[in-house]
Amino acid sequence: MTDEVEFPDEPAEFAASVPEPDGDGEVYAVGIGPGNPEYLTRRGVRAIREADIVVGFETVVEFVRDEIEGEALTCGYRDEPEVLATFRDRIADGATGTAVLMGDPNHSGYQFVGKVESAVEAPVEVIPGISSLQIAASRARTPMEETTFVTLHKSGPIEADLKRLERDAGDRHLLVLPRPYDWMPERIAHRLLEAGAPDCEALVLERLTHEDESMTLTSLSELAADIDSKEATAFSDLSVLAVRR
Repeated sequence: MTDEVEFPDEPAEFAASVPEPDGDGEVYAVGIGPGNPEYLTRRGVRAIREADIVVGFETVVEFVRDEIEGEALTCGYRDEPEVLATFRDRIADGATGTAVLMGDPNHSGYQFVGKVESAVEAPVEVIPGISSLQIAASRARTPMEETTFVTLHKSGPIEADLKRLERDAGDRHLLVLPRPYDWMPERIAHRLLEAGAPDCEALVLERLTHEDESMTLTSLSELAADIDSKEATAFSDLSVLAVRR
């Protein structure tokens, strides 16, 4: 039986601890975009097709199943250590490998990149993808250089992230990845208004690039008014909150 992998205490920090080395590696981390195959880059497709083994969460692998020519390894949160140990062993035996992540690994994907990198004990080359944040910025017309981006979709403390939103609300556009289901758009809006933010125009963009994509044009006050409703949120877990300055 394959020994499980022991991950670093902070996988994202492990992945970001040093710059990526020069040269082509044998392991890649590919951002597959927001789920619509039209947003998968050609470089990403090549890394997936040429890999002897592709690893990722089951829902992510399914989005690129048609591009996989080697072996597919799927995992969930519970069996990550076991599956990545198998991936590690195959790489050690000389196989080439690609890990697939939703969106762009540089947007909320470093935890999985760090786990893969610690498993294979070798550098992993990141191939960026199109993220839902980039699509949201286009839909909301919030130029990235004039926008503060925060992800709450992570484990661990988020107070510093919320403080950044409070600081910049009204002065800069905001793009926020909510955290299902305790920090969804309604609660974020309530927090901003409580901190003194102006009642800005807000958009909640759901399931971007998918056939059932939707956009709700609202305001912080309208969102915050629903915080005491019986339902925790009116929105999908695949949502982006955009707040225009």
